[in-house]
Amino acid sequence: MKVEERLPRGQELLYALQHVFVSNVWLDPVFVASMIGLPFALASNMVNAIFIAAGLVTLTQATRLARLPIVQGPSAAFDSLMIASGKANGLAAAGGGMIISALIFFLLAITGVLGKMRILFTPAVTGSVLFIVGLALSGFTFFEFLGGEPSLSSFLQPATLAMSIPTALVVVFLSVFGKGKWKSFSFLLALLVGDAIAVSLGQIHFADVSKKAWFGLPTLFPYGMLQFEWTSFLTFFFAYLVAVVEAMGVYHAAAEMVQEPLSADRIRNGFAGEAFGSAVSTTIGGFATTAYAQNVGLLQLTGIGSRHVVKIAGILFLILGFIPKAGALLALTPDAVVGGLFLPATASLLFAGIRQLGQMEKTEANYMIAGLSILFANTLPTALKGIHGIVGELLTNSIFVGAATAFILQIILVSIPTGGKRS
Repeated sequence: MKVEERLPRGQELLYALQHVFVSNVWLDPVFVASMIGLPFALASNMVNAIFIAAGLVTLTQATRLARLPIVQGPSAAFDSLMIASGKANGLAAAGGGMIISALIFFLLAITGVLGKMRILFTPAVTGSVLFIVGLALSGFTFFEFLGGEPSLSSFLQPATLAMSIPTALVVVFLSVFGKGKWKSFSFLLALLVGDAIAVSLGQIHFADVSKKAWFGLPTLFPYGMLQFEWTSFLTFFFAYLVAVVEAMGVYHAAAEMVQEPLSADRIRNGFAGEAFGSAVSTTIGGFATTAYAQNVGLLQLTGIGSRHVVKIAGILFLILGFIPKAGALLALTPDAVVGGLFLPATASLLFAGIRQLGQMEKTEANYMIAGLSILFANTLPTALKGIHGIVGELLTNSIFVGAATAFILQIILVSIPTGGKRS
């Protein structure tokens, strides 16, 4: 489907709902707040802030900026950093690091620097990064799919598998064998099936929704006035750089799927919007958001690339941001059902990376870029997990390691020898 194509309003709404459900916009803040152990009020505020920021940027991206079917959401690059900062009572410093990083990347975007860096984003680089992001997300997906880790009581329990396996199977079979609307709405149907099973097993408790308000506004600087610390700033700056690389891969994949040129203007406008949205999110208690990689998997499976559908998804995010009770209803979906939804979407993201790699020029340099970046991303974080501090934070982040390796090798093996020509 073309990016400008319109559908009946009812269908657009249903497709938009899939973007809302198959999204970490509502899962990441709940997960991060839970891991930090934030008080109820701050946890609710974080969820609202992410919804509002993601909705604001998704809507403006689809209507004014990149004009591509790109959904905003929290990047996996920030989760562990936010959790570590929160447990150390350093969310004010984390916010300072994020907002300064966002402003720097905003300037890089509007001045066209990021657009000029497009020459570095070859199929070898973007394909490798998308594949690495898919691998990173697969760990989270299986954590949800299997019921956590072996020490948890939900791990591999019959109730867990009774929710996760049927949910995943509905997506897989409808995506492969379904026709028309059955295929297009495979995620929404799978969510209904998974939640129905969860209700029958007593895994959904609606009493939690009653604790949420019908309307709520986020609080400015809920963790205190922003602070600046060099360590926190550098950590989040490099995390933001990783998120930008990830997002650039999403831009390339989304543009390719809807057969639209990825111009320098689209890159400039898109990243300026993302940086501004991240600054807004940080100000009201959330954290940075970027083009969400799992969205590529959804586009791949459904074939629906209309930006008008994504525009409605942005509106829905905004509504959920101001109605905590609605967000709480979404959050009732058990982790196992979420894992079942994400499993095929993550698989499609991996394939999107592989497809990008298939388009690269078949040279020894590109083979080295792709092979070494994936190899280092998959092995180095585990080998260096005992290292602490900012170096440890960076070198144990598989997405950062893979992206940094791909970029450095692209510059050394291709850009410098060829005088900056794209390969």
